[in-house]
Amino acid sequence: MMMVNKIKNKILSGEKITYGEALSLADAPINQLISAADEIRKHFCGNIFDICSIINAKSGRCSEDCKFCAQSAHYKTNINEYPILDKDEIIKNALYMAEKGVLRFSIVTSGKALTDKDVNILAETIKEIKSKSNISICASLGLLSDENFKKLKDAGLERVHNNLETSKNFFPKVCSTHTFDDKVNALKAALKSNLSVCSGGIIGLGESMQDRIDLAFSLEKLNIKSVPLNILSPVKGTPFENNKPLSEEEILKTTAIFRFIIPDAFIRLAGGRSILKDKGKKAFLSGANAAITGDMLTTCGISVDTDMQIIKETGYIVELIN
Repeated sequence: MMMVNKIKNKILSGEKITYGEALSLADAPINQLISAADEIRKHFCGNIFDICSIINAKSGRCSEDCKFCAQSAHYKTNINEYPILDKDEIIKNALYMAEKGVLRFSIVTSGKALTDKDVNILAETIKEIKSKSNISICASLGLLSDENFKKLKDAGLERVHNNLETSKNFFPKVCSTHTFDDKVNALKAALKSNLSVCSGGIIGLGESMQDRIDLAFSLEKLNIKSVPLNILSPVKGTPFENNKPLSEEEILKTTAIFRFIIPDAFIRLAGGRSILKDKGKKAFLSGANAAITGDMLTTCGISVDTDMQIIKETGYIVELIN
């Protein structure tokens, strides 16, 4: 208890946690750890909750071999595959989420990077969404060039998402067709275009707690303030189909440690949250303070109405933070 409180108080005073201190938290009693993480969250972020939704705007046929992904062309997963959605379909989804009180909408496409033609289509789509609503637009489009990021920024894009996925050390065991550094460079290109960035990872890939801590420190070094935490839902047909699901305690412990390392971030429960019996409610009192609502890319999520009720019950207020 003394060790957890000492590190907590150090962070509350404005100092940063050391790598060794973060590793030591992995052995801390879970109740002490999550209570301290919640206190850190309240101190730095108050009761503001950042909620967003996503649309799978281009599905499957991805050239990359990420071993967790149902959309990779390297594996047979029997998902729906389609090219970039019609502009009206994307706009309809964005306006529906805006009416439900969701303040951020993310357009997600499969593949290493969009073609220039697809970027132009999305630029027009984003312009139209912004002309009809105040919803903030985010996009997850792979490894785009500086020029294409600028084009989308000029159209109204505000944030770019690109998960680092895991630690630099473990990344080669997850993907061989692009590198951890490729992802870091894509985030830097987005920042160069004056876009805010969103980046996190997936837990349950077979990585160690040290790998998760390494990932958190990589995100902290890049000054990432929107950090999605996905929980692997093993997909049949992928190399990780037989990975053992993480326990609730492991998920809560990881969430709490991320809060210690990046105390002022919006730590966002993302894919896999629906496997938690309480849909993430306890995690929102253990360091997490953001979520993706609605369906994920290839799996079912949690409805907006259910999430809005959970947010209310845990004492949060939905507010847009850039």
